[in-house]
Amino acid sequence: MLSFFSKLSLNNAQKSPVELTKPAYMDKSASLQELGYQDDNELRETIYDFLRTIRDPEKPSTLEDLKVVYEEGIFVKEPTADKVPVLRVEYNPTVPHCSLATLIGLCIRIKILRSLHHPVKLDVFIKKGAHTTEDEINKQINDKERIAAAMENPNLRNLVENCIAEEE
Repeated sequence: MLSFFSKLSLNNAQKSPVELTKPAYMDKSASLQELGYQDDNELRETIYDFLRTIRDPEKPSTLEDLKVVYEEGIFVKEPTADKVPVLRVEYNPTVPHCSLATLIGLCIRIKILRSLHHPVKLDVFIKKGAHTTEDEINKQINDKERIAAAMENPNLRNLVENCIAEEE
């Protein structure tokens, strides 16, 4: 005696598999044009548009208003071997001893990764010479395990969410 589930699996086994094509944004080997950008400049402008609206954790201003992020600080590098776009974003904390520089870097990384709908290799750095502990902070904000651990902390996650939330 066959059960209902056996009949289902027998019937499904007779159907030929349907091949679905992946959209270009899911293909790691897609070019910038296939991803919808005319060139490196358009990708850079898109990234800047995402970053300019991030709010400062302490002040009622955006990172653009405070000149923490700037369009000249976004670099589109040579893509990886499998054509994944490589981005380098540098930012400039307001003071050389800014205690929230790591949080700002985390906000930048999370905002970009959530806003782009295609794979990207992302490096986020403090502008050279702009912070007293820039090497340590750069290491933290580019370490996947530290980022994951930070986003598991509910208080830190709420801070990031508040900073990157879009204005209504």
